[in-house]
Amino acid sequence: MLISAVVLLVAMGAIRLSARTGLPSLLIYLGIGVAIGQDGFGLAFDDAELTQVLGYAALVVILAEGGLGTKWRDIRPAVPAAAALATVGVGVSVAVVACAAHFMIGLEWQTALIMGAVVSSTDAAAVFSVLRRVPLPQRLTGTLEAESGFNDAPVVILVVAFSEIGHSSPVWYVLVGEILLQLAIGLVIGLLVGKLGAYALPRVALPASGLYPIAVLSLCVLAYAGGASAQGSGFLAVYVAALLLGNAKLPHRPAVRGFADGLAWLAQIGLFVLLGLLVTPHDLADDIGPALVIGLALTLVARPLSVVLSLLPFRPPWQEQALLSWAGLRGAVPIVLATIPMVTGVRGSERIFNIIFVLVVVFTLVQGPTLPWLARTLRLGDTGDPQDVDIESAPLERLRGHLMSVAIPEGSRMHGVEITELRLPPGAAVTLVVRDGTSFVPLPTTMLKRGDELLVVATDAVQDAVERRLLAVGRGGKLAGWLGTGGSTAAPR
Repeated sequence: MLISAVVLLVAMGAIRLSARTGLPSLLIYLGIGVAIGQDGFGLAFDDAELTQVLGYAALVVILAEGGLGTKWRDIRPAVPAAAALATVGVGVSVAVVACAAHFMIGLEWQTALIMGAVVSSTDAAAVFSVLRRVPLPQRLTGTLEAESGFNDAPVVILVVAFSEIGHSSPVWYVLVGEILLQLAIGLVIGLLVGKLGAYALPRVALPASGLYPIAVLSLCVLAYAGGASAQGSGFLAVYVAALLLGNAKLPHRPAVRGFADGLAWLAQIGLFVLLGLLVTPHDLADDIGPALVIGLALTLVARPLSVVLSLLPFRPPWQEQALLSWAGLRGAVPIVLATIPMVTGVRGSERIFNIIFVLVVVFTLVQGPTLPWLARTLRLGDTGDPQDVDIESAPLERLRGHLMSVAIPEGSRMHGVEITELRLPPGAAVTLVVRDGTSFVPLPTTMLKRGDELLVVATDAVQDAVERRLLAVGRGGKLAGWLGTGGSTAAPR
């Protein structure tokens, strides 16, 4: 417990360092694991099977947080492109990297195919953490986030299939059929669990607000376990379920997202430290050259080619294709997947793990910090879209109403709007405003400002209309609904 507490505190301090320097935090966590490992303080750890189990659990939490924090309206236009990158793009990347590993490094075909499959998955933790600090257009952010949520599933299937070569010889069309079947099962399970949770949680008045985040995360884990038990893709199931739950009208949504965000940080820290413990630094010297060769083939050939071929039907501008090619970030997922051949006893699996470890460290160090610069160079900065207000709703069961907490962020167009200009429907009222730590009862002429928090009381009958109206004003300002601004929500008559 002492070691764990010290590691967590050091890791949280490292987050500040990461934010100031632009250095990806995952590298710092890996460094912590290496520092306390065999070549550091001497903590011996070589259990690949335990690492794989804990790694899968951490990835479930990371994918759940990613789905809960992703807005469906942002990624909906990008889903077809993301699906193409997660399927066709993965296939192209596997083929190119496998050929490079076989002909340039001299790896056997089985090892080369495993290598190609392992590095073909973009890492959800890296993508979610880096892209949310980079001001990109919503369509690009949505494409990359959706791709990172979708592509774990087919890659895991490929790595397992290639690791079993010798025990069984998969036929390519049978393998493709298995991938499609597992994806379909995972999608159905995720939709069922997500819909069930979105329907049930708002109708169940739990005795404490802290139970709602636990219930939501339990549903996400249920989706993964249900999908895996049904011989489907548990990773796709958990991401789809979390995406549905994160975009549903759940009670205490900000608290749910905050709880999931904290668990995801804990999962990332624990996962990367564990992976750092598993590696033996003095064994890496011979694999630095092969890692650089495979990394260059992946970054400069496989990823751009997979982007171009996958997005041919969508014809995006070349600037967007260039950014998507460079933003194929790798992180924990390839290293965790590299433990699969170690557990199954594939010959040369230790070398696969070492090469992947070096590749992830070097190319994350290169790609992560340079991504904001590339976005500016390609003139793909943020479009300045307004930020949605955060609305938290707590059911008042006995009063047949809801108490809503509304936070006005910096980018909201609710700034400068008077209370009366909100034009809330009858049955709803702003009862309290919290500004700069001071609470007061507003007048109809009170002007709202960025950083304000509002308490809005609404009856059950008008709750949905109130949320739609508040979101519309946040996007379109005081004229929302009059001149077609702020979405499709019109002002109540």
